[in-house]
Amino acid sequence: MSTQTHPITTAIAPTEREAIIRVEGLTKKFGDFTAVDHIDFEVYRGELFGFLGPNGAGKTTTISMLVTLSEPTEGHATVAGHDVAREQDAVRHAIGIVFQEPSLDENLTARENLEFHAVLYNMSKAEREKRIPEVLEMVQLVDRADDLVERFSGGMKRRLEIARGLLHTPKVLFLDEPTIGLDPQTRRHIWDYIDALRQREDITIFLTTHYMDEAEFADRIAIMDHGKIVALDTPDGLKRQVGGDVITVRTPDMERDADRIEQQFGVKVQRYKDELRFEVENGETFIPRFVREFPGTITAISLRRPTLDDVFLKLTGRTIRDAELDAEDITRNRMRRRMRMRRH
Repeated sequence: MSTQTHPITTAIAPTEREAIIRVEGLTKKFGDFTAVDHIDFEVYRGELFGFLGPNGAGKTTTISMLVTLSEPTEGHATVAGHDVAREQDAVRHAIGIVFQEPSLDENLTARENLEFHAVLYNMSKAEREKRIPEVLEMVQLVDRADDLVERFSGGMKRRLEIARGLLHTPKVLFLDEPTIGLDPQTRRHIWDYIDALRQREDITIFLTTHYMDEAEFADRIAIMDHGKIVALDTPDGLKRQVGGDVITVRTPDMERDADRIEQQFGVKVQRYKDELRFEVENGETFIPRFVREFPGTITAISLRRPTLDDVFLKLTGRTIRDAELDAEDITRNRMRRRMRMRRH
């Protein structure tokens, strides 16, 4: 999905904004495993705040605490001025949620799903009759309102879940991996709806994702890894941490040539798999000099602007994809240990 079709909103300085979410020392432990480790951040009213990180980083656990589905082990948080541990009902009425896993009743129509949700939130009949057509129009499902959800495509179901999350006019909408499992075209359409939603509704959006292109849409991004927030800034601010253009080089002797490059050109080289990566201020003028002066064989060289994946690599030493594979290995090993313990 091209990020050029969705302009990035410029974040306003924190001093000019009202914090609608405050998190201080928030921690969640499961036995001896710390899923979320003493994190601190604020989300400002009207902001699209992104939580970026691999699966297993602690993003969903954080959201679960903020929406009162899981109690913090330590620390505290407020959403729309309400404490997530002591004022759970008030928090739930102030938020809308779209989770990773589908949660619609496929044996009901789109309208019936919304009616059921409205009743749960004690919306009056007059409120329901006004609001249901509005949210169906917002996600362009008016003509499918009385169709069974089981007949909907994956993208249509996601749009209906977003409509349901907006039905009771929440102050904060939580989107947990809203486009996971969808094809690129449907992902683009979902983001069209989210963009329109921000302009139409007075709402704050808290987004978790592991898609780099989606994180680019956020006003600010918190990068999470191993339960900790390792960076928080605007997308451009995060990319400036990389330091300039990214040069990628391949040579026959990576170990030796990494030291050569550092010593001769005064850059910090990071080895990733079969590549050497480093940053320079002006890549277009640097590459000819590098090719001319490098005392060895170059099998490949490339230049590009830094991405959020480069930021994650610089902060953690691995890419988002590598981190996800690490998390999968940890989960499998934990399950094997539990199975062994049960046998004994």
